[in-house]
Amino acid sequence: MKYGINLLLWTTDVTEQHFPLIDQIKHWGYDGVEIPVFDLNVNKFKRLGAALDSTELQRTAVTVSTPEANPIDGSARVRKAAVDRLKQVIDLCHTAGATKLCGPFHSALGQFSGKGPTADEWSRAKDVLSQVADHARKAGVTLVLEYLNRFECYFLNCAADCARFVTEVNHPYLRMMYDTFHANIEEKCPAAAITICSPVMVHVHISESDRSTPGEGNVDWDTTFAALKSINYDGWLMVEAFGLALPDLAAATKVWRKMFPSEEHLATNALRFMKNRWNN
Repeated sequence: MKYGINLLLWTTDVTEQHFPLIDQIKHWGYDGVEIPVFDLNVNKFKRLGAALDSTELQRTAVTVSTPEANPIDGSARVRKAAVDRLKQVIDLCHTAGATKLCGPFHSALGQFSGKGPTADEWSRAKDVLSQVADHARKAGVTLVLEYLNRFECYFLNCAADCARFVTEVNHPYLRMMYDTFHANIEEKCPAAAITICSPVMVHVHISESDRSTPGEGNVDWDTTFAALKSINYDGWLMVEAFGLALPDLAAATKVWRKMFPSEEHLATNALRFMKNRWNN
């Protein structure tokens, strides 16, 4: 098992000023980090990759799709922009040494049509992500789709639909993840959700019901960890939490009040929680 933490707890843009934080994360005992890829500056990711190499921290990455580069958009121009942007993000992952690119990049984050996904949108997304997965194969980066709850997107909202989508695309470099926060909203049973997506699930976000310290909310952790063990899961357990340090991100994730004493409290307690749960 590998234990990691998403750097979005501290920043959406990792620069040299965060390198001491990387050393601290290693000191706390984490195996790796998940790096946000939003600013597409290749030199920045070269420096970040070198800093992570020096600490021997492994890494995955996370990104989203925007309305201007939306894989399910009706405009061929917008879908082409989605292909181009995701290819660029994949190249930056390769530059930084990230082996997986995670996130809800199947559609534009926070953009709604007023109805559920259509057959045309499903087909468009399959076409776009098939092209992107071919590029990911060349870069040695696995795409890991994330389904979101109904309040953040409408295209993929549950494990069953995300697994069906990935299965239909049928590409070895396109897989999916399980996120405990979204599952807590959308799934009737964590064990059933984990089981149904297990053939194509390669990554797990450990995220509490209130987005704060794992183990201090109401996610059904007993069922979740038992189900992961039952499918012999042996990938990343990646903490994803959000606070008030970044006003734009706090607004996007609807975090309106302080939910934990400090980022260090969250990070150290989350790691202890995951290890205790997995090893008992």
